[in-house]
Amino acid sequence: MMPNAQNRGGASVGVLMHLEPWEADLIVTLRLWCSTPDGQARVWNEFAMTLPKGKATGEMRAFEELVSTVAHYAHRPLVRHSVGCACIGADEGVFAHLVRVASEGDLGEAAQVATLLVTAAQAERVALLAAQVGCARKSITRARLADRAARADNVIRLH
Repeated sequence: MMPNAQNRGGASVGVLMHLEPWEADLIVTLRLWCSTPDGQARVWNEFAMTLPKGKATGEMRAFEELVSTVAHYAHRPLVRHSVGCACIGADEGVFAHLVRVASEGDLGEAAQVATLLVTAAQAERVALLAAQVGCARKSITRARLADRAARADNVIRLH
């Protein structure tokens, strides 16, 4: 993909399979959320089916607020690849890095990374939301992978 001046944030900077599973899931979740109302419903369902009932709505709202805040206060529109694309766009990579750093507890660094996407006035808010989103995304991915492993253990292999 060769980006033009209007979509530099879409330049391919990697591939999903080279990321931690939760980070790849985060990027796909972002793509789904921004793609269609059906994509948003799929994201809501994943949160609702994976997280405890009392926690799912709050975590989903944090994700929704993070994405809407980034979109509203962005220096320019956030460029995303299509839902099924294996590449990571530059903007998607910055978003994932922001969430990773924030979820590891380095909110100062996360606020600095956030300024690559949004105005400085919103950077701290975005970093706090990113920390919450990262922790939720890690939980969802762990649960999904554990479920997949449990189903694989129920298979009898003859050869």
